[in-house]
Amino acid sequence: MTSSTTSETTSETTSEMTQETTQETTPEIMRDSIDAARTQELAQSIKQWGRELGFSDVAICNAIPHDTAATEAARQTEERLRDWLDRGFHGTMDYMARHGMRRARPAELVPGTVSVITVRMDYLPETSIGKGDERDHEDAATNWVDASWDALHDPLHANLSRYAHGRDYHKVLRARLQRLADRIADSIGPFGHRVFSDSAPVMEVELAQRAGLGWRGKHTLLLSRSGGSMFFLGELFVDLPLPADPAASDHCGRCTRCIEVCPTRAIVAPHVLDARRCIAYLTIELEGPIPEEYRPLIGNRIYGCDDCQLVCPWNKFARKATLHDFDAKPLAHRTLVEVFAWTEDDFFTHTEGTVIRRIGHERWLRNVAVALGNALASSDASSIGQEARLAIRASLMSRRDDASAMVREHVAWALAQDRRPQEQPPHQAEAAVTAA
Repeated sequence: MTSSTTSETTSETTSEMTQETTQETTPEIMRDSIDAARTQELAQSIKQWGRELGFSDVAICNAIPHDTAATEAARQTEERLRDWLDRGFHGTMDYMARHGMRRARPAELVPGTVSVITVRMDYLPETSIGKGDERDHEDAATNWVDASWDALHDPLHANLSRYAHGRDYHKVLRARLQRLADRIADSIGPFGHRVFSDSAPVMEVELAQRAGLGWRGKHTLLLSRSGGSMFFLGELFVDLPLPADPAASDHCGRCTRCIEVCPTRAIVAPHVLDARRCIAYLTIELEGPIPEEYRPLIGNRIYGCDDCQLVCPWNKFARKATLHDFDAKPLAHRTLVEVFAWTEDDFFTHTEGTVIRRIGHERWLRNVAVALGNALASSDASSIGQEARLAIRASLMSRRDDASAMVREHVAWALAQDRRPQEQPPHQAEAAVTAA
């Protein structure tokens, strides 16, 4: 999910699939509620209701492709999924393999599904995240991109993926999709449906492309000509025979900026992501130690990565969020030293209501330790000043005996990145972090 956090890699455990909102009805009730003559009118109403609920775009596709081109596209999707899983590109995300090809077949994933309503919700915060980010909406595209690059080049900044700054999007989309389902039921009566918001094995990008919301970019995220890629996706599986929208065509052309900019070279070919190398996977999905060869490449990214989206030309059309749920929280302006000092209680307090808390305190410390080590080794280290460097070392030293073996190992690695002679003894360095 980058969105977001990242293509299909942000879907969570299969057990959560059972927590999605479901309403079961019989086909007879559905047929009594709507006939073929009303489906076009209903589809248009659904799109209007969706926009009123804050969705940027709403489109519909058939659960089972009806024409030759769509059937062939679905076959190719299954082939790519099978190859992706066979190559182990899903890493430790075993839930992606457990459902096999059902992930690409909505009618098998949720029996009785006839149509899929797909929605897009923009998430760029209206409030400032970095320098220059608060200027006029007309300049929003260049402002948020420039501010994001500035943040990445600040070795002391605790850098979070843009989608993670606001409220947990799973809850926002799930609630509004359910309200959309309720609005449909108010119009036609009870019907069968299930709500999904990146928390079950649904191939969201594939369904969104099939419905015409956009096309799969070479970075594997959905791209829209009217909204770039800075948005969330959600789905409403229904047992209603709604008219399908035309599928979207590809508009990436020969551009390979996303492939070239990836710090870890995780995009191994156009439209193919090796999640095991992706910084979003390494800092969010991976539960164990981060492989050492990728640690220097992570920089100051402690939760997710937006690089492939920052360079995408289509994101000049990215839109600011219309919901205050995605306004930037105070987390946007934290330093690495500051967040590394958080206790577990501090962590859960500061990340309350956000997606960040899902990784837990231990993985948070693991990620921040890597970023602190990179700050010490950075070519910009001389610009952070001796006092800041001592504060970083003292911060790391304070957790060298952490209860977690994984945290201790990452702290040891981080300290080893500073190969400069120490101008002050350790007790003076520890005093420096208190003063900072």
